[in-house]
Amino acid sequence: MAATANTASAGPPPLGRQDQTMLLFAGLMEGGKEDEETVAELGKLTRLLDEDVELAKKGEPSITAVIDGDCFDTVVCYLDMRQPERVRAHATFCTSAYLKAAGEDGVKKLSDFFHSRINRGTYDDYIVAFCVAAAMFPIVPDITTDLFLTEGFLSSLSPLMRRKWKSRKVETACLEMLNAACMQDKCRQPVLRYCEEWLEEIANQDPDEAGATVHPSDPDVNVQEGSISWRQHSKHVRHLAGLVLVKIRAIPAAPTGNESNQDLEPRIQPVTTSVEDLSQRFTKMLVEDPDDVQVSVEGLAYATIQPKIKEKLARDRESLKRLVKILEAAPPKSPLTYGALSIFVNLTRYRPVETEEQKRLNQLKAYANAAGKVQPDPLNDDTHVAGRCQAVFDAGITPVLVTRCKNSSVASLSLMISIISSLSVTSSLRGQLAQQGAVRLLIAAWPALPETESQTRRTAAQALARILISTNPTLVFRQTPQSAAIRPLTSIITPDPNSDTRDLLPTFEALLALTNLASTDNDTRRAIVRGAWDDIEEQLFSSNARVSTAAIELVCNLVQSPEDALALFGDGSSKAATRIKVVLALADAEDEKTRSAAGGALASLTGFDVIVRGVVAQPRGCGIVLDMCKDESEGLRHRGAVVVNNMVSQEGEVGRLAREKLLAAGAVEALTECAKKSRSGEVVQVVVQTLEVLLGEK
Repeated sequence: MAATANTASAGPPPLGRQDQTMLLFAGLMEGGKEDEETVAELGKLTRLLDEDVELAKKGEPSITAVIDGDCFDTVVCYLDMRQPERVRAHATFCTSAYLKAAGEDGVKKLSDFFHSRINRGTYDDYIVAFCVAAAMFPIVPDITTDLFLTEGFLSSLSPLMRRKWKSRKVETACLEMLNAACMQDKCRQPVLRYCEEWLEEIANQDPDEAGATVHPSDPDVNVQEGSISWRQHSKHVRHLAGLVLVKIRAIPAAPTGNESNQDLEPRIQPVTTSVEDLSQRFTKMLVEDPDDVQVSVEGLAYATIQPKIKEKLARDRESLKRLVKILEAAPPKSPLTYGALSIFVNLTRYRPVETEEQKRLNQLKAYANAAGKVQPDPLNDDTHVAGRCQAVFDAGITPVLVTRCKNSSVASLSLMISIISSLSVTSSLRGQLAQQGAVRLLIAAWPALPETESQTRRTAAQALARILISTNPTLVFRQTPQSAAIRPLTSIITPDPNSDTRDLLPTFEALLALTNLASTDNDTRRAIVRGAWDDIEEQLFSSNARVSTAAIELVCNLVQSPEDALALFGDGSSKAATRIKVVLALADAEDEKTRSAAGGALASLTGFDVIVRGVVAQPRGCGIVLDMCKDESEGLRHRGAVVVNNMVSQEGEVGRLAREKLLAAGAVEALTECAKKSRSGEVVQVVVQTLEVLLGEK
């Protein structure tokens, strides 16, 4: 009896994955459901499809085997613009998951769906096909591009859009598809060829003139903007047409490779609406049409690729402030956020730094391609970009970026870093950037970015370095520990291994920033030594004099920590001896700043007898130190006098040996010359004390 009871209570076995899939499709095919139910079922199906990829690799049967054409149609029809936004979003995720799991079979189903709907030719079929294409362009761009460029498809849009009686929703769906397509290089040229004329007609329709075509015979007809009977395009449709026009005109279209010479010939008819005209329209829309803010922001994101429009928008303070407010209020990880950030990136982007060799090559290319007529636009030079950066900063962008970075996507975070990096080029802005939180943003962004975003991480670290060069660390790091900045800074000491050119500017700026940090306290110095000493030491040997100088300046600050000074230079090892030799060699360099920094390091290091022994052991050690005492620079003479005083003041054998070596190298004469040249009482006092010790020894 007990066994029977247990069997009865066990219930039916759980459904297999394929059965679950079929049940979900059965539910999705039913009509009259609440949106929440539809969203839940799409979500469950998406999860099954996501799991299917890994399970199929392990040999389990794929659930895509039970998804036929009708099932596929059911899901993609939820991408229809007439569906609620939440449903469309979940249908997008589900379709994406299916195409990933189904492979070539999924591509075939997508192609069959698109072509069958277009061939049917009803308004409903056009709307669904256009909506599906618009949704798929960001997900499977290559596949959707091939469908979009199917022979005869683009040429068929003009008659459809110019019908006397047409569907407003077909217009909207078609323009949404063209808008998505024009983000692909291969699609812009065909759209320009086949669609430009009717896009112009839509974008430039005068609503007042369109209203004159209404038949007034029936006074009871309620005609509204966008009405079919009025034959007037809605405001949103006109704006979308303008957006597509900007995309095909602001960026030079890439040839598809299939055009004939005739296709590539310049068009005879003049362009009636320039990119400048469209940008002005989008700028007005920021204020006048807040409901269409996404279109206006996206349009400006493309229009501001052109230098003239960048410059004009940068001078429009009110529009810049409006864009900052739009960014502040935009939902996180939304197209609106990305579009607004793209505008500010365009406004603030500097030209890439070129080596002399790259400049010569580009000049040769310009002469070869256009007889030397192709020249960089002067509105993109550093002076104009710096002016635009100032305008963007004055509009209040920094605090908004600091606030928004916490919940941003990787793509948006990369744009934020690009903006801050450009602003940090202007040295007068660095203190204000730090006050407004830019340092916190960069320190938080660096570890948040995946390692695959190596270039963006380097950009963030370099921007951080620039700001920290020009600011007081004790004021910047009141809430954030200084140690948090060390890893990003040390990551750019070595040149970028993935770059074709050797750019030493990040190395130089990182060393300067670390030098500034190392001026504060021993804890920071120890953290820098632990995290970056090998890379810092390597830069002491740099063939670039400025990098080598920056490295020894950093070492000068690091050895102010007695613990680190002894660990690096005073352990009696061969490495320590080599380091002492290197610092002495830099104290004898041609560059005065290098000699000064090395002299400062020696002034600290020679406070320890074990390091004095190492200096004396070098064949030219005493001679280099005495040469510092005779230098033309008052500061270097002071450093030299302190070093000699430290050496002769040592007790025991080390002190005796140092005094003997210095006397033999001409210390009395060198110190006497130092005293005669110096005007500083402090220097003279040190020299007198040192001479007393040496003469007493003598």
